[in-house]
Amino acid sequence: MTILAGPFAIATVVLAIGGALKALEPAETAYALRLLRLPSAPLLLRTGGAFELVVALGALVTGATALAVVVALSYAVFAVVVMLALASGTPISSCGCLGRVETPPSWVHVGIDLAAAGVAAAAAIAVDTQIALPDVLSRQPLLGVPFLVLVAVGVALVFLAFTALPKTMAAARRLRP
Repeated sequence: MTILAGPFAIATVVLAIGGALKALEPAETAYALRLLRLPSAPLLLRTGGAFELVVALGALVTGATALAVVVALSYAVFAVVVMLALASGTPISSCGCLGRVETPPSWVHVGIDLAAAGVAAAAAIAVDTQIALPDVLSRQPLLGVPFLVLVAVGVALVFLAFTALPKTMAAARRLRP
């Protein structure tokens, strides 16, 4: 097992959730991409979301190098799109990363995307890395329950960083004289 196992699991679970939510409800993503003059057809976004879901679950379960590379590339693309949204000056209330859930573009979002891309890239190039969830859980005490709880907490923290933190930071900026 490796130190990358927990962060990689968090990154893949967040990618899977985002993919599933975009596949089910692409309207927010389509709106944000339209504002940025990027391809935004709902069928394309549903297909892309389903692809994210399949890649993320495959990477989580198998730890395959090729899938870890695709996870890294996915997060790198997300970071670029969020940076475009921030640089555009267009008032985008949500980047659509989590489907209908409001995820305002923020530099925190970019940082998390780049960190997730880095973790997935490191997992892809590390030799003999044990990042596949079944392998990781087989080496954990208490049937891996503590590991899974920590992954769930990490996913929840990323979700809050994508959703609540940008709103809280914006409100704090408005309160400053």
